[in-house]
Amino acid sequence: MAGESGTQQPTSESAARARIVLRPIASPMALGFIALGGATLVLSGLQLGWLASGETNIAALVLVLFGFPLQLLASIFGFLARDGAAATGMGVLAVSWLTTGIVKFLSPPGATSAALGILLLFAGAALMIPALAASFGKLVPALVLFTAAARLLLSGAHQVTTLAPVQFAAGVVGVVLVAIALYAALALALEDVRRRTVLPVLRMGMGATSMRATTAEQLVGIDNEAGVREQL
Repeated sequence: MAGESGTQQPTSESAARARIVLRPIASPMALGFIALGGATLVLSGLQLGWLASGETNIAALVLVLFGFPLQLLASIFGFLARDGAAATGMGVLAVSWLTTGIVKFLSPPGATSAALGILLLFAGAALMIPALAASFGKLVPALVLFTAAARLLLSGAHQVTTLAPVQFAAGVVGVVLVAIALYAALALALEDVRRRTVLPVLRMGMGATSMRATTAEQLVGIDNEAGVREQL
């Protein structure tokens, strides 16, 4: 009889078994925040009058060639690292720099664009989403994203209204953003190298657990993550 042959028929569970491969990578967050700091500093230079209007095209190229590619790279590796909030924030900022840079390069120095302003207002509001999501795990990166969102909203408001005080406010917030972004980049870079917190990142919840939990503990619930579950 078949039951006496000693062979076991595969169960539905074993037939459906799959292998999930995780690949360790360096955190892309420090790179993304450095790119954010550099790009926003140049834009603030234009808004605050530190750079002459004749430098607009060069500043635009900086946004396109420095800010955009580095933040896009950070976004891609953020998704690969399973940090959807950080990756989404970096992606929104990356295309914001690309769009702003191209529009400024094609426009006369000092010109504003209502179309660009509307896009920046939307991007600023959209950036609140990953910022809020990040606040449940890492408060310092969340603060960077919230400040970047405020900066986008003010820049968008200036493009729409052309009011000089709004432009000045956007530039000032941009300078503040530079300081916060550089601190976050340093803290995360040190954390990545030392494998422990050196400067406060203000991790909480899953953000704190990820620094001290074992691999097995961090894989709890992975069956329901995007890329593993059947549908996004």
